[in-house]
Amino acid sequence: MEIDLISLSVIQKALENIAEEMGIVLRRASFSPNCKERLDFSCAIFDKFGELVAQAEHIPVHLGAMFSSMETILKIYPTMKPGDIIILNSPYAGGTHLPDITFIMPVFIENELSFFVNNRAHHADIGGSTPGSMPGISTELYEEGLIIPPVKLYSEGKEVTDIMNLILANVRVKSERLGDFRAQRAALLRGEERLKELSVQYGRDYLLEAAQQLLNLSEKAFQRQLQRFPIGDFTFEDYLDSNGVTDDPVKIKVTIKKSNAKITVSFEGTDSQQIGNCNAPEGVVYSCVYYVFRSLTDPAIMTNAGLFKNIEVYIPKGSLLDPVFPAAVSSGNVETSQRITDVLLGALSTALPDQIPAASQGTMNNITIGGVDHEGVPFTYYETIGGGVGGAKSYSGISAIHSHMTNTLNTPIEALELSYPLRVKTYSFRENSGGKGINNGGNGIIREIQGLVDTKISLQTERRKFSPYGLHGGEAGAKGINIKLTNDNNEIQLPGRTIISLKAGESLRILTPGGGGYGKRESENDQKSK
Repeated sequence: MEIDLISLSVIQKALENIAEEMGIVLRRASFSPNCKERLDFSCAIFDKFGELVAQAEHIPVHLGAMFSSMETILKIYPTMKPGDIIILNSPYAGGTHLPDITFIMPVFIENELSFFVNNRAHHADIGGSTPGSMPGISTELYEEGLIIPPVKLYSEGKEVTDIMNLILANVRVKSERLGDFRAQRAALLRGEERLKELSVQYGRDYLLEAAQQLLNLSEKAFQRQLQRFPIGDFTFEDYLDSNGVTDDPVKIKVTIKKSNAKITVSFEGTDSQQIGNCNAPEGVVYSCVYYVFRSLTDPAIMTNAGLFKNIEVYIPKGSLLDPVFPAAVSSGNVETSQRITDVLLGALSTALPDQIPAASQGTMNNITIGGVDHEGVPFTYYETIGGGVGGAKSYSGISAIHSHMTNTLNTPIEALELSYPLRVKTYSFRENSGGKGINNGGNGIIREIQGLVDTKISLQTERRKFSPYGLHGGEAGAKGINIKLTNDNNEIQLPGRTIISLKAGESLRILTPGGGGYGKRESENDQKSK
């Protein structure tokens, strides 16, 4: 049957709103500031074949990688029952890094498998060698936390107690993990409820046909968008500061090839798998590619699997971007993903010079802090800090905001100090950190956090050696800086990836990078000569 465009548009918005409402439920029901305040989670709807049907406007690096999760669980669980929920976090089975925990539930309508509802939330701890499960230095996955392969956490609506107890036995703050797990389940139940209501309104067969036609519409719309891209090969490379264990820079190279019918993205020439934790699972790479091309297409096009049918991605096996188990990967999801985005945009800046901005800060500035509070209760705190956005032809970069592969908020000072034995000493713009240009890059942030008890801190940060690039003569943004402030007033500069201890009263100060500038600004001498 052919469904008219108006009806398809209404169903499209209904599906997207279901995914958004799932996120609202997850936020309201969650226990951790990381979910409740920073909104570090994502929700989506897939069809019974594992194809993305609709998503909320949540975290880009989560959403693209959910394709891999669906592919994995459909192989392991070819048959499922109503009320089943699969949990997973393994980067080698469809996950990204271990703190990102995915819940997947089938939706049965008229006793037939019709959809899957999914969410992925970053948990402030899932065990491992350091509080927060984001070690600044790690050399294998086992150090980074509890590895959860795809297993049933709920079977026909009942919690599998043995699995839940096993997980909780490996984490530092059990009540917070349990609360966030149940919030994730509540979000799935809301998604199931709304999809069934939509099916009652339209009929199951009509709804499924509409979902398929929406995929086809997105595919055709992207094909039309491809006509704007010039035919040719476009190459760019950039570097991570280090792999966290050695100081050698790590190269990421991309070649984007446009033909009449499709886009091919090849990462041939990227460095091999690293000893440190900057390796990125394959799903993270797909997230970056999908994000960049989604950003360059008409926002009215629905984001679903059809949008990406004409994009082919090649990643060398055993490379930084498709490592072999048990390679460490904890910063691949957060830091390497940002550099992948930078090289993709850098390559496209030649093809579409008027549309591509200079580099944004290129890091998420990950901090995890853990310890025991004054009452003897363990705590873990996780934060990412915004920075400068790159300038572009038609605008200056925004200051002090998250960009590209993350879409989270900050943890408000009030919530942070209420939840943890920590005090925020400084939270301000980092003036003059954006690169100069016809349009300047945005400024970074200065955030200083003092521990009120002894704490252990892990840092995963980038752009401490290599600045965010400017474009078309614009200057680079300022590099980031990490500083430990001791009780005897010493300032110790820290590397981008590290694990340190703070005594009570000591502080950590992070100065995040600015964005690159766009276009060469004329000097005073040039102006006078005119």
